[in-house]
Amino acid sequence: QTELLDLSTVDVILISNYHCMMALPYITEYTGFTGTVYATEPTVQIGRLLMEELVNSIERVPKAQSASMWKNKEVQRLLPAPLKDAVEVSMWRKCYTMPEVNAALSKIQLVGYSQKIELFGAVQVTPLSSGYALGSSNWIIQSHYEKVSYVSGSSLLTTHPQPMDQASLKNSDVLILTGLTQIPTANPDGMVGEFCSNLAMTVRNGGNVLVPCYPSGVIYDLLECLYQYIDSAGLSNVPFYFISPVANSSLEFSQIFAEWLCHNKQTKVYLPEPPFPHAELIQTNKLKHYPSIHGDFSNDFKQPCVVFTGHPSLRFGDVVHFMELWGKSSLNTVIFTEPDFSYLDALAPYQPLAMKCVYCPIDTRLNFIQVSKLLKEVQPLHVVCPEQYTQPPPTQSHRTDLMIDCQPPAMSYRRAEVLTLPYKRRYEKIEIMPDLADSLVPLEIKPGISLATVSAVLHTKDNKHVLQLPPKPPQPPASKKRKRVSDDVPECKSLKPLLSGSIPMDQFVQTLEKHGFSDVKVEDTAKGHIVLLQEAETLIQLEEDSTHIICDNDEPLRVKLRDLVLKFLQKF
Repeated sequence: QTELLDLSTVDVILISNYHCMMALPYITEYTGFTGTVYATEPTVQIGRLLMEELVNSIERVPKAQSASMWKNKEVQRLLPAPLKDAVEVSMWRKCYTMPEVNAALSKIQLVGYSQKIELFGAVQVTPLSSGYALGSSNWIIQSHYEKVSYVSGSSLLTTHPQPMDQASLKNSDVLILTGLTQIPTANPDGMVGEFCSNLAMTVRNGGNVLVPCYPSGVIYDLLECLYQYIDSAGLSNVPFYFISPVANSSLEFSQIFAEWLCHNKQTKVYLPEPPFPHAELIQTNKLKHYPSIHGDFSNDFKQPCVVFTGHPSLRFGDVVHFMELWGKSSLNTVIFTEPDFSYLDALAPYQPLAMKCVYCPIDTRLNFIQVSKLLKEVQPLHVVCPEQYTQPPPTQSHRTDLMIDCQPPAMSYRRAEVLTLPYKRRYEKIEIMPDLADSLVPLEIKPGISLATVSAVLHTKDNKHVLQLPPKPPQPPASKKRKRVSDDVPECKSLKPLLSGSIPMDQFVQTLEKHGFSDVKVEDTAKGHIVLLQEAETLIQLEEDSTHIICDNDEPLRVKLRDLVLKFLQKF
């Protein structure tokens, strides 16, 4: 929805994980965006690999001609199923190039977990571990007195990344929650078990297994599970092939980002041992990796085997070759583990297919049970989330457990909606200079409460406020000629005392009568009282924060009444 938002006016982009940054080159290179982008180092490095794989796969199959007529709404209506229902096709773009990827990534500033970043002196942002992927982050945006947490793509399960930091999310005024699991009914552990057993069964029957996947993320966990499973399942002679332009970098990166891994993987680094067992699979030649199906791979290729390759959408990349190679035999199996695409839509162009299709979506992100546990623990004042999370899924309208249930009810939003968050900035922090602080004389007005009056100059720069001593008036020169005091320095007048307290009406009326005022009437008003002195034709208005004495040109009377009112107030 770029018409709604002029991206050149955006100051800061916070990236939660490497899956969220695939469109970054379109923003940094085409919209006039001049702001800053913040992300952790693994997010940038693995994001680079994903983009590189995408560009490489698309550039490998150049199109002889480009067509755009089909984007016309009238023509689009006539196209076959998934295309005719596609949303906003007029916004679809050609894939970016590698120079654009490099230019976009060069604009990112690297940050570490719990690092506090000042934005224009107005707010501070801090990334926290979200437990979902290497370097994935939740973000805290806070001023001195308010705190907003943005929770996106988080996991409470024990996988390879550093565990989720929940404690730092406490005391949030608003918690914005998005990126929950796409398959709330599937249990990731159960899915991994099903993945391994289907893989073993196919290979034992002499078939090949194809796993369409991204070059980073769940693949590390799958290789780890297979490492533990291979010998017991009698698969030690079956070759595993990982084919991607970035396969080598991905496997190496996972071993060097030690501080971003979970605790038991970190401890292995100091032994020293590789944190992931795929290092051993590579050493023993059980796992081999290749940049593409051409070259070395075609010489080493042995069947039956297991192939991990992209793209999970089955629309480009080496996976297309294997779908056509193995699709005609019922001995072979394709196992879908990525939850991002409907596997039925992915398979549609390849039908009719003889090969078996197994759907084992592994999505470690928060499900609704984990969300309600998280919200009970961190207790934000308000929760804001997409509208879809506040009602059961359309296909399972009876499942009221598959929605966010919290008190007060979550505020929901739709795509491209402008939200007003339910809190206001009420206070600012002001620093006081030491010499000014020295000159203050606090007076105790109640046990434990002291007050001091302050006269100062407020200096504000970059949203930081400082109280400084007021300038001293210049001393008049010693000559006999009188000179005017210069106009630009404000004169420091002597201060009137501040008044506090409230006036007890009965005692006040008695005091007035003692001082010779008869016929005193008191009327209650919405804000306080009015005292009428009918003989003297005078009116005293008493309100919570002000007192007015209204009399007709009788200054001595006004002063007398003022002194009687002051008797009841504390001077400060």
